[in-house]
Amino acid sequence: QCRCVVCTECGVCGQAMYRRPIVIDYRRFSGLHEHGFHNLETQYELRGSSDDMTQREDVLKFEQGRIKALQEERLHIQKKTFTKWMNSFLQKARMEVEDLFTDLADGRKLLKLLEIISGEKLGKPNNGKMRVHKVENVNKSLAFLHTKVRLESIGAQDIVDGNPRLILGLIWTIILRFQVQEIEIDEDEKNTAKNALLLWCQRKTTGYSGVSIQDFTGSWRSGLGFNALIHAHRPDLIDFAKLQPAQHIDNLNNAFDIANNELGIPRLLDAEDVDTSIPDEMSIITYVASYYHTFARMKNEMKSGRRIANVTTRDLE
Repeated sequence: QCRCVVCTECGVCGQAMYRRPIVIDYRRFSGLHEHGFHNLETQYELRGSSDDMTQREDVLKFEQGRIKALQEERLHIQKKTFTKWMNSFLQKARMEVEDLFTDLADGRKLLKLLEIISGEKLGKPNNGKMRVHKVENVNKSLAFLHTKVRLESIGAQDIVDGNPRLILGLIWTIILRFQVQEIEIDEDEKNTAKNALLLWCQRKTTGYSGVSIQDFTGSWRSGLGFNALIHAHRPDLIDFAKLQPAQHIDNLNNAFDIANNELGIPRLLDAEDVDTSIPDEMSIITYVASYYHTFARMKNEMKSGRRIANVTTRDLE
């Protein structure tokens, strides 16, 4: 008796007949780019004739191709986000990254990024024209990072040769160390930096209709979460009550435009990349961390302003 998902039995003779279309739910495979293949064959109960085996092989090949496409799409989104993030710092030195996988090869822009984001001097790089000079510059960057974080399975040659996955991994490590790790919510609470950022988002958006921040993926799809963060700090910039929960793209673009134009938060994300079943977690964390640092800086500036005002008042008295 055939129990294949793509065929059914004849009600008269009991023979398998292929007459139902193949339906595959790819949402189940969205996380496989991080965890690898997990025996896709166990996902299906395919038994029967040699024709069934051929059909089974076709299904698996189709799935493998689709999963590979999803992995490449995820890498493309991370590449866009990390490039924009780097450029938000490098513009201070009048530098720009156009292609993340090739522009870091000489090590000069990587060194400058680390200097800007850390506030430390790493020394003057060489011209980076010869391969040995490129490797030397990148090694200088990696040596600096080794004093801050634990780096594994990455060498200067990987960056010089433009290894996409290792380059993305390196930039993500820098983001975690210098953007996310600096986040603290209540010193007595033992949270990872990621959980601290999530807790901050939850506290700031509590009570907002249609907003329930549980993660750094699907919770942000509607765009209401970003708008709520802005409204919680600058209610004059957004009329939250007028936002339509079903208008994801409009909500996302509204928050991204206001954050960029009014608050100076670089637009690291594209609305279309967030309005998906499972947005890229690394990209969302990178962007949300920018909100945290911007509002933290505003809060400190307000405190400094009040202290100066109090001192001035006392002097006048």
